[in-house]
Amino acid sequence: MPATDLPTPTERTGTTDDLLHGLDAAPSAAILKVLRVTLHVGFAVLLAVAVVRMLLSAGAGAPEYLWTAIAALLAGVYLAGTTAEQRFATGRTGFDPRRYGMLWLGLVTALWAVLLAGSADFAWLAFPLFFLQLHLLPRRPALLAISLITVAVVVSLWLASGQPVPHLAAVLGPMFGAAFSVVTGLAYQALYNEARNQRLAAAELRRTRAELAASQHDAGVLAERARLAREIHDTLAQGFSSIVLVARAAEKSLKDGDAATASERLALVQKTASENLAEARTFVRGLSSPQLQESTLMESLHRLCAATETGAAARGIPLRCRLELDGQEIQLPQPYRAALLRAAQASLANVQDHAGAHNAVVSVSFLGTEVTMDIYDDGVGFDPAALATQMAARTDGSGFGLRSLRERVGALHGSLELESAPGEGTVVAIRLPVDAAAVVDGAAKGGSNG
Repeated sequence: MPATDLPTPTERTGTTDDLLHGLDAAPSAAILKVLRVTLHVGFAVLLAVAVVRMLLSAGAGAPEYLWTAIAALLAGVYLAGTTAEQRFATGRTGFDPRRYGMLWLGLVTALWAVLLAGSADFAWLAFPLFFLQLHLLPRRPALLAISLITVAVVVSLWLASGQPVPHLAAVLGPMFGAAFSVVTGLAYQALYNEARNQRLAAAELRRTRAELAASQHDAGVLAERARLAREIHDTLAQGFSSIVLVARAAEKSLKDGDAATASERLALVQKTASENLAEARTFVRGLSSPQLQESTLMESLHRLCAATETGAAARGIPLRCRLELDGQEIQLPQPYRAALLRAAQASLANVQDHAGAHNAVVSVSFLGTEVTMDIYDDGVGFDPAALATQMAARTDGSGFGLRSLRERVGALHGSLELESAPGEGTVVAIRLPVDAAAVVDGAAKGGSNG
């Protein structure tokens, strides 16, 4: 209720305790706390001294007991107000006493005025009242109230002196005291506002940090989903697609009575399923591709070309896949090797499924500052613009491969270009910048493989 208390969470939120903790740690809050305690203690001391002086100077009579009872009532009202405000400020009660602040101030001032009329010893209680007036009232009404209280003090001291004319000290003392109280009160108000602004800024900072953490978490979740989608599409999905197609070819061979060919195709199904199982276990362990764990990129690409030819043959497609190397192979960081291998897997899978090609060439070049890979086929080709429109219209989850490749390459600050035309085959060209500091020197391996 009294405005002299430390600024409290007037805008109560779910972070009240955090805000109070942060405010208590602020230098301005510590100053406010000292001023608040000093004011309350000063009021109590001045009230006690006034009662003692009154009793000692006039003796214990009926009027003195009356003034003492009124002084005790004033002390009780003041203590009740400050206690209620403090309990509300610390969250120990839901009762908000601030709505009764003006009534409380009026009652305290009225009780003091009654005491002042009975004894000039209570005049010095005016100084704590100045601070209450400044804080609870708007500035102009507060200055008016302080002026009236000062006049009352001067008149009380003049009447108590018994002099026909007020003594100069009795006039200047209260006036200087009032002026000092106004200046101090305004400084207190500035500190109060600063502490409140600090509290609000701290609340805004906490909200901003929480929102940022949530957005970063969401971005991380989306990025991980995109990564898993790329991995699944470039490995498991393609493997399952190959299994389905080769199994159909094996079924046809069985119907034709060609048991040997059917057996070969079923063996390929088993091999592909085993490789997919290894990839699935790799995802669970969070490791890199099994094909890259024990071999270089060129060795993995060589096996991929051989597997492509075998898979195509099992499906009755006369496809020849060739691997070419330009320059001296360097041991690339794992993200680069994984991106290039996945790009080759996705591109060659598209060659088998859609190109109708007889030849495919995977060409890798190590050029010092960058590594390039081109996957070429002599198939039927297509219109890239028409393909983009078709992919945007698909809702069955297909058509993810090219977008996945672009995301992989873009994550490494590389570029991907797709060149094709109906009847002219297709070229997928990938360029990845190589940071020399990130490259692990290794023995050169690879070469031209037919």
